[in-house]
Amino acid sequence: MHANHLVAAVLAATSLAASVARVSAQTSPRRTEEQVDASIEAHKGDFDYLLGDWEFTGTRKMPSGEQKFRGVWSAVRLADGQILDEYRVVGDAGETWYVTTTLRNYNAFADRWELVGASAGGGLQDFGTAQRDGAEMRIEQRFGVASGTPHTWRIRYHGIQADRFSWTADRSTDGGSTWVKDHQQLEVRRVGPPRTLGPLAPARTAR
Repeated sequence: MHANHLVAAVLAATSLAASVARVSAQTSPRRTEEQVDASIEAHKGDFDYLLGDWEFTGTRKMPSGEQKFRGVWSAVRLADGQILDEYRVVGDAGETWYVTTTLRNYNAFADRWELVGASAGGGLQDFGTAQRDGAEMRIEQRFGVASGTPHTWRIRYHGIQADRFSWTADRSTDGGSTWVKDHQQLEVRRVGPPRTLGPLAPARTAR
């Protein structure tokens, strides 16, 4: 990802995440400072498994039958613990079919991870929440909100190992009344080590 695109995605998504956190804090029971600190410490590594560079193969259920595809995926930890990742589906010649950027940030006041997707032209409407469930990570997120045709995905990261994980999603187009089970599945293999990104605006001593 180019640096200017990265900065824009981080700033915009961080602004939305902050707004959501304020609303959550107002509607949830107030937590003590000790509880907040303990939650941050307990959950700061929940998405560590995703850090690094990956390749994946996938299948998707379509009206015409099962569709196969492949792609690349990279995730970095930002200086304060947020996770920024780019997911890209590519063709045989390396051309991009689909790409989206996601910012994941732990909300210690609501005791959950929150996500916002940032596909080009789609604004910052594709919001989701995530929680660790034993050895798995479970996410519920809406996509396509800005287009007026939202669909909800229940995503499960499972079989997580240092060099691989599996990804399975059920999909609903009617607000959760009905679901297509295992609508999309990914098998993901590591091709690069975990990475972090230092501060974009590091503190400097006064001149």
